[in-house]
Amino acid sequence: MSEHETTGPSAQVRQFTVRKDDDGVRLDRWFKRHLPQIGFATISRWARTGQIRVDGKRAKVDDRITTGQVLRVPPGGESSARGPNQRRELSEDEMAEADAMVITQDRAAIILNKPPGLATQGGTGIKHHVDGLLDAFAEKGPRPRLVHRLDKDTSGVLLVARTPGNAAFFSKQFAGRSAKKVYWALIVGIPDVFNGEIDAKISKQPGTGGEKMHVDEDNGQTARTRYRVIERAGNRACWVELQPLTGRTHQLRVHMAAIGHPIVGDGKYGGQDAFLTGSISRKLHLHARRLLIDHPDGAPLDVTAPLPPHFAASMEQMGFDLALADALPDEERTPMSREQKKQSARQHNKQIRKERRGERRDRTTDRKNNRDGAPRGRPKTGAKAGSKLGAKTGPKSAAKTGARTGAKAGRPQDNKAKPNMARSGPSRSGSARSGPSRSGSSRPGPTKGGSGKGGR
Repeated sequence: MSEHETTGPSAQVRQFTVRKDDDGVRLDRWFKRHLPQIGFATISRWARTGQIRVDGKRAKVDDRITTGQVLRVPPGGESSARGPNQRRELSEDEMAEADAMVITQDRAAIILNKPPGLATQGGTGIKHHVDGLLDAFAEKGPRPRLVHRLDKDTSGVLLVARTPGNAAFFSKQFAGRSAKKVYWALIVGIPDVFNGEIDAKISKQPGTGGEKMHVDEDNGQTARTRYRVIERAGNRACWVELQPLTGRTHQLRVHMAAIGHPIVGDGKYGGQDAFLTGSISRKLHLHARRLLIDHPDGAPLDVTAPLPPHFAASMEQMGFDLALADALPDEERTPMSREQKKQSARQHNKQIRKERRGERRDRTTDRKNNRDGAPRGRPKTGAKAGSKLGAKTGPKSAAKTGARTGAKAGRPQDNKAKPNMARSGPSRSGSARSGPSRSGSSRPGPTKGGSGKGGR
């Protein structure tokens, strides 16, 4: 625990000194972390009656505490229905499994290399997961806790915080997008744009119980992915570096499938097209290769995770050179100052307001045009209006109207099933596609082989 108890058992008044890990947390959150056996109703009653004191002063449940303050807690309050978090006794095999995942660790974090097939957290029918193995690292003090997640079939870097305070620090980095995540993937086919960005909104696909996502430009959440082709294996597949600029569920898998190049082994989003013939594994080829994130002690973490066996075997069979990819992420640049962040937010909000004004104008115009079949614009009266009307109802006008009607009847209907594609720079094929918005350059990556045979 991140506090000192200076008095006897819970039958007496207790005093705790707030330590650094709990700096800035709410009072009720502090109780949940360190005295979970005391219910919220009891904490609220103590605060309301002045029995909880911070540095001798009355405190509210939503007050935030700071390092060094002394917290006075009255005796009792333990509920028989709630007890301290019980730690599960792990078997020798589970202890060994947990130790085998460790890449590095320090006082604030444990960096794991999660293997494919192991869930990050428990759920319906999932009893074996990373979260259940974290008791292996909790010899003394609080139980380590997850800061972010990886899909069950995705391998790679997974950060675990040792204390609640460290978890709050790292969570802010992920939420603020200052943490840099680099993924490796093998994808089917070769994108037209070799270095670009995918911008396509994502939402849960109806009828799947939230287990599958899809591109939804109308109601989805903003999702952006930067990608770069590192090396090609003929025309059948290529090795890409992916950087999620947002953190949506299954974002990388949905985006790559949406542009027609699903990740190898991703049958969920790519169907049968996601599997290569030959000896290439049918497992998902998506790996969280690298993580760059600030550290509470000052020196940033920069960690890479080795590839899992099936991914490494596929890379070897295709003849890829691993030394080509370990460059710093394109997003790594001088951090924006506070004023620059505010300016960026203002520009973003201004653009949103401008788009909404345009939508309102379009809706207003449509309502005016459709109201009782009235013509567009203000009605004209008098002789001038009559002369114009007479001029437009002659044989010549009728002929033009007929020509326009015929042209519209022969025009093919637009396919609205896919969002429009906007792309800058030349493309590999020179043709345009419909699909999520992509932008970038067509600088080709190195090519291994040209025939594409044998799974290439």
